[in-house]
Amino acid sequence: MDDTPLPSDETGAAEALMPGLDLPKAGPVPGYQVLARKYRPDTFEDLIGQAAMVRTLTNAFAAGRIAHAYMLTGVRGIGKTTTARLIARALNFRNAEINQPSMKLDVRGEHCDAIARSAHVDVMEMDAASRTGVGDIREILEGVRYAPVSARYKVYIIDEVHMLSTSAFNALLKTLEEPPEHAKFIFATTEIRKVPVTVLSRCQRFDLKRIDREVLTDHLERICGLESAQVERDGLSLISRAAEGSVRDGLSLLDQAIVQGAEADGPVTAIQIRDMLGLADRARVLDLLEHALGARTKEALTELTSLYDAGGDPVVVTRDLLDYVHAASRVKAVGSGADLGEAADTVQRLAAIAESQSLAQLTRLWKILLTALDDVRTAPDPLAAAEMTLLRLVAASMLPPPEDAARLLAGQPPASADREAPGKPEPAAVSAGTEAVLEVESDTDEAADVQQGPDTFEALIAMLQERRDIILQLDVERCVRPVSFKPGAMTYQPAEDAPSDLAQRLSKRLQEWTETRWMILADANAKGGETWSERRQRGKQERMADIRSDPAVEEAMRLFPGAEIVRVIEAAPTTEPDDESSQAENRA
Repeated sequence: MDDTPLPSDETGAAEALMPGLDLPKAGPVPGYQVLARKYRPDTFEDLIGQAAMVRTLTNAFAAGRIAHAYMLTGVRGIGKTTTARLIARALNFRNAEINQPSMKLDVRGEHCDAIARSAHVDVMEMDAASRTGVGDIREILEGVRYAPVSARYKVYIIDEVHMLSTSAFNALLKTLEEPPEHAKFIFATTEIRKVPVTVLSRCQRFDLKRIDREVLTDHLERICGLESAQVERDGLSLISRAAEGSVRDGLSLLDQAIVQGAEADGPVTAIQIRDMLGLADRARVLDLLEHALGARTKEALTELTSLYDAGGDPVVVTRDLLDYVHAASRVKAVGSGADLGEAADTVQRLAAIAESQSLAQLTRLWKILLTALDDVRTAPDPLAAAEMTLLRLVAASMLPPPEDAARLLAGQPPASADREAPGKPEPAAVSAGTEAVLEVESDTDEAADVQQGPDTFEALIAMLQERRDIILQLDVERCVRPVSFKPGAMTYQPAEDAPSDLAQRLSKRLQEWTETRWMILADANAKGGETWSERRQRGKQERMADIRSDPAVEEAMRLFPGAEIVRVIEAAPTTEPDDESSQAENRA
């Protein structure tokens, strides 16, 4: 037996340890603490973007309706563990004036410091990612039945709870269903779907939202002020976008960004942060999208190569293209009042894109880019995959809108053909005078001539011959079986060996030559007529048959057995002299 006498002041010593049985602080704190730890929320008011959860908890605590288990879910770095510790502090809050659970943590309670440092004996934290077995859970459950040492509740915080094994979850179920009054459970997970429904049904669930880009940017700006750091707001916006709603990731990137420049050089610029993050200039990505949708293939590929040489990641470029198409779709659906969170000039450019595309076209572009994002991520050469994505965008820009394609297949004129061409002059009023009316009509007719272009398939062939686009002409003559043709729209059945991009090439050329959009649709299921080459070949055969049936030719073939008709030379047309020239010749 140890006969060492107890300290004379037993009560005082016990009271010193009871609040959390804190261990002595180990040495001085290092001089620098990373921002993610330094600015970790210390009260519920410090949590940003989680007002719904805070309001629900506040009302529950005020009404005394405190759940026995909470499930916190959200992306990494959103504040799940921090929120769990705040809830543990709120459950065990006690000071000289308050001795009940309280959401007001601005005044420190007896247990607050120990819980915040994960050093309280009644608040156990477990990382399920490293302790997944049923034995680890049983250790916890064996202690659940014992009352807390000094706090009001025993609180069990289990992080990454989805990592627990099936047997561990099963061992936890009975305790969750009938927990003792003094025990509370707080679970945190990034993979809520991996948590068994039987566990979820026994918990009060809170989904911690991603922080909006503008809210996170404001938060980073406040921290820069507290740290006496100068960073351009555009640069902070880039950090917020890269953080993808995670406060911890945003603060970690801000830590890195602050040291990018020296105080003498002024604030850290957005360009420096873009280089740090390896991001492409979003304005140039918007240029890239405009080139692709304008069918300017060379300019689009050149811009992509330039972005890549400047350090742009093809995956990030593709993601930015996806974001811009989504933004343009919102403008198209909602109007100019859509909240895009972009600069004013960017909004104007997106509005112009939305104006030039139908909603169905934008949806088609979104699908192309969504598929391409996975292709670029997994491709052995991401740049080559991004270039192929651009080519698909260019090809899609020359296709008719899906709604027009459906009308063409149904034999109806495209909806866009009914729309007036931009810039077309309005008819003048009669009171404007005869000269004005005639002038407007003249301009209208001229514009119609320019925009109408060929009105038959034969006129199209003649235009191709006149423009001397030999390759396109040969492809059209050899591979196009016309189904329907009208100014501004054509549907054809492609021949078996037809180039896959023939419709796009023809549409682009006609748009250049006639200054209006042409809807060229290749429908393999349609029944088209002869190709121009087949028509020409049939004409030659019919001409040869006519020649063979000519009496003079029949007589020649009879006189010369075995003879063949090798070539037909058409006689030059003879011009009959008019009466005046004949009379002059006779007089001479």
